[in-house]
Amino acid sequence: MISPNLLEIERSICALAVEEQLWLLESIARQIREREYTTDKLADAKHLQEQLMLMASEPKIQTEITAINDEFAISEIL
Repeated sequence: MISPNLLEIERSICALAVEEQLWLLESIARQIREREYTTDKLADAKHLQEQLMLMASEPKIQTEITAINDEFAISEIL
């Protein structure tokens, strides 16, 4: 069922000039695309973060990180 608010919006849109209707349509389409893009990027970032967490928990990676930190510790002392 369509809400009364939505019907009122439709009536208001019909009262607009064609140019205004096109502008509104393009604006809504742009907002939807931006929302989908942002959602996709957040999902990608979450997936990447999960993969990095898994990698960081691996013993070989932990050993390598420790070795790198030890190498840089010398330069921090100087």
